[in-house]
Amino acid sequence: MDGNVVFALALTLFAGLATGVGSLIAFFTSRTNTKFLSFSLGFSAGVMIYVSLVEIFVKAKDSLVGELGEKQGYTFTVIGFFAGMLLIALIDKMIPKHENPHEIKKVEDMQAGPSNDEYAKLMKMGIFTALAIGIHNFPEGIATFASALQDPNLGVAIAIAVAIHNIPEGIAVSVPIFFATGDRKKAFKLSFLSGLAEPVGAFVAYLILMPFLNDIVFGMLFAGVAGIMVFISLDELLPAAKKYDEAHTSIYGVIAGMAVMAISLVLLV
Repeated sequence: MDGNVVFALALTLFAGLATGVGSLIAFFTSRTNTKFLSFSLGFSAGVMIYVSLVEIFVKAKDSLVGELGEKQGYTFTVIGFFAGMLLIALIDKMIPKHENPHEIKKVEDMQAGPSNDEYAKLMKMGIFTALAIGIHNFPEGIATFASALQDPNLGVAIAIAVAIHNIPEGIAVSVPIFFATGDRKKAFKLSFLSGLAEPVGAFVAYLILMPFLNDIVFGMLFAGVAGIMVFISLDELLPAAKKYDEAHTSIYGVIAGMAVMAISLVLLV
C-alpha cells in the first residue's frame, strides 16, 4: 500500500470521526450556537457544490472524453453525475424521516426529557440513526478516498467539508441514545462507530476498485461523486443551514465556502 493510498484512507478516517465530535459537543455545551451551525453547514455546502461542479465534474469529463471521444465521453459523464444523485436519493428514501441522520437535532433537545414509555423507542431510534449514518457515510468515504487518490489537495478540501457536515450527525445519534440510557459513553461509542463507516467505504473501494482503476472507471466514479456531493448539499446541508439561519448567515457561509475552495484551487494551479 503506497503513501498516496494511506493518505487517502487517513483523510476518510478524519472525516468519519467528526461524527464523534458532534457527540462531544452535545455533552459539553448547554445550547447550540445556531448562527455558527448555520454558517458552517452553508460553508460545507459551498465547498461541496463548487468543487463538484468546477473541479470534479470537469476531471471526470476530461478522463472520459480522453478515452471515449467528445460526445460519448460527455454523455457518460452526465450519466455518472445523475447516477450518483439517484444512488444517494434512493438511500435517503429507504430511511424513515425520523431516523434519517440529516434530520438535524439541537443540543437543547437533550434537556427536554422523554416520558417513561419513550425510552425504548428512543434507544431504537438512536441505533437506527447510527445505522443510517453508517449507510450514508459509506459512499461519502468512497468520494473522499477517490478524490484524495487522484489529487491529495482536493481530497483535503473534500474531507474538511464532509467532516463539517458529519458533526450534526453525531448529535443526531447521541441525543436519543443518551436519553434512553443516561450513558454518555454508550452514546459516544455508537456515534463514533457510525462514523467509521466512512473509512470502511474507502477501504472497500481500495480493495474492489483499485485493480480495475483505469481512466473510464475513474471518470465514471468521479462523475458519480460529483452527483452525490451536489445532492447532499442541496437536499441536506442547505435546508439544515436555512433552518437555523439568522440574517442570511447560511448564504454567507455558502459564498465563503465557494471562495475558499476557489482560492485554494487557484493557488494549486
